[in-house]
Amino acid sequence: MSTPRSVTLERLAYTLAAPVLAVAPNMTPDSPVNTVVQLAGAAGIGGWILAARSDAPGIGRKILRWASPVLAAAVDVAARNTPGWGPYWMDAVMAAGWAAAGWMVLPYSRHARRRHRPALAAPAPQFVPTVVAVPEQRAAVEPDDGANLFTREARMLWEQAGNPARTHIVKAVPHDGMPHDLTLLLRAIETGRPITGLSEAAVAAAFGVHAQDVALADVAVQADRQGGPGWLEVHITPDAGARRRTAPTAGEKWADRVAASKGGAPGSELVHQSRDQERGVTFYRARMTDPTETPRIDLAKVCRALGLPEDDSCVFVLVDGAEFLISAFDQPPLSQVFTATRELLTPDEKGMFVCGFTITGQPVKNMVYQHDKNAAAHGLVLGVSRSGKTQYFAINMAAQSLAGQVVWLSTVRKDEKTTTLGRHIDRQGSNALWMARQLRAAKALCEIRAEMPWSHDGQPHDYKPGDPRCPYAQLNVYADEFMTAAQDGDFGEFIQKDGEDLTVTGLKYGIGFNPAGQSPFAHNGFSTEMKDNLRQNSRPVIFNMGSPGATRKAAEGTMDNPYDVPTIPARYSRTEGSAIERAMRGEADPENGVSTGGVAVIVLDNGRAVLMRSLFADFDTDLSALFPDQVNGLTDYEISELDKRGLWFDWNEPVRPGEFWPEPDEDGGSDGGRRRGGKGLQGGNRPAAPAPRVPAVTSAREALEAIKSLNNV
Repeated sequence: MSTPRSVTLERLAYTLAAPVLAVAPNMTPDSPVNTVVQLAGAAGIGGWILAARSDAPGIGRKILRWASPVLAAAVDVAARNTPGWGPYWMDAVMAAGWAAAGWMVLPYSRHARRRHRPALAAPAPQFVPTVVAVPEQRAAVEPDDGANLFTREARMLWEQAGNPARTHIVKAVPHDGMPHDLTLLLRAIETGRPITGLSEAAVAAAFGVHAQDVALADVAVQADRQGGPGWLEVHITPDAGARRRTAPTAGEKWADRVAASKGGAPGSELVHQSRDQERGVTFYRARMTDPTETPRIDLAKVCRALGLPEDDSCVFVLVDGAEFLISAFDQPPLSQVFTATRELLTPDEKGMFVCGFTITGQPVKNMVYQHDKNAAAHGLVLGVSRSGKTQYFAINMAAQSLAGQVVWLSTVRKDEKTTTLGRHIDRQGSNALWMARQLRAAKALCEIRAEMPWSHDGQPHDYKPGDPRCPYAQLNVYADEFMTAAQDGDFGEFIQKDGEDLTVTGLKYGIGFNPAGQSPFAHNGFSTEMKDNLRQNSRPVIFNMGSPGATRKAAEGTMDNPYDVPTIPARYSRTEGSAIERAMRGEADPENGVSTGGVAVIVLDNGRAVLMRSLFADFDTDLSALFPDQVNGLTDYEISELDKRGLWFDWNEPVRPGEFWPEPDEDGGSDGGRRRGGKGLQGGNRPAAPAPRVPAVTSAREALEAIKSLNNV
């Protein structure tokens, strides 16, 4: 049969429907037939609108397909609005014309025959320009550049996806050993236009992979190829991604879990990972990809990402500029005891001695004098009770004694360790009065040494450590529990004032001040001027202050960034098992481990804080092995000058009349009683001075003194 069945049926439908269109509006205007025809026409108009707004090919066929119901509705409306059959039987003529047009054009049967027509059917002429235009467009977009088969196959997939972001595949390179991995080189179709809007998801959809296996990268300009924003390199790695998720390398694990934006060290990269089996430690050395950035490390996140136990006693971080080192030990490294020896404590030619060891086993050094500044050295030791301060006193005093220096020690209360140290140093006492007398004598020594002649030229000079011509030895004044002593009701103001003066003026006269306590702040005796001089002329040693926050606060001002202070836990105890499982079984938590007494943070010259364990001096044994055989003391000239000022005697004696404040008048005048905080007299051998007249006030301190004198405090 040469005429398709669909054509015959459509012609029959138009022939039968034509009389209905002519008769129904004239015979029964309210018939449902009219309503159905008009609704079909409205649907046809909607189809025209959608076809006109569509960018898909075949708009003409769609308009032609909807023309039949629209024209039928037009005939129906015209027939209803003409009287009778209209002039010249117009209703019948329009219906017949509508049937003839549909009989000839056949929009539905021809559309059905577009892909399913018999061999005898003639090809539709309207499709010929489209078939001819497609090769021309491809020739313009995709020139024949001699691409290999792999690139052409990739281009086919890219074209089926609609050339995402209006780009063209220049080259596709497969990865060796990975059957599904490849790298694409893309460029914008329009020359001079940047590639915008291309996402990993669009590339993944084109090649049927996960978006996490797609990576976009910039293309650098090369000698034989352009680059810049109009080019893009795409890495599609489903095989490598599957392997990376199941068995990642150390670098891949670091990049995915640690260096991510929400990781423990964002923006970093792993340099190398190594294992020291003998010491039982794994090292992770990393650096920032941008060398201008400062590492921001969340140690707990890093531990979880690397599968390490979140234990501060075994995992440590060391930051050095843009690089940092994470050390993960099998056992707490600072739980080891490092015994002090005379060899370690003997200072070298620059006045440096070993005071402890770090987590990596490196020796940490402190100084008995400042070789580079040609001056004595102060000391600042902080820590709560039983944290290891007195132990550190022992090794520091031993090093100073081995260097030929003189040591004085004062504490607020007597205890076994300080009494033991008193046998190996020049002077030692245990109350606030003793500390006040010690500081007054040391302050007077500044005046005495300023006038002491040197033997080589008979002229006084500033202190020069290590110079054999110097007529006196360096004096180191220790004030343990300085905070408590500075708040003493009778002698606190004398201690605070003389301690501050000694800190400022003592270095050039070979006198170092070593206060110790549990708080380095002004309201506890440490003025700003005093703390500034201490931190600039010492290596502060901060033991456990009770909490990491308190330790950071104590380190404030002594280092560049106090938030980089290493954490010192209360005890070193390994995490055993799961706390959740123990709670479910009703078991007790593990017992406490090793004490962290002796573990401290020492702030080095460059402001970097280092965690160390100080050397251990066993007070249950004889400490004479650490100290020299002979105790160093002041020269006879210094002692005689102090004696002339009434400052050299047994400082355990009760307060002498007029030693710190004027004695009351015989008639009980207004100057009677103790005048705490007054300047007083320099020695106990001088009589009490009469009440002085009120001097002119030129400073806040003098105003305070005047108010106290007037109130007879």
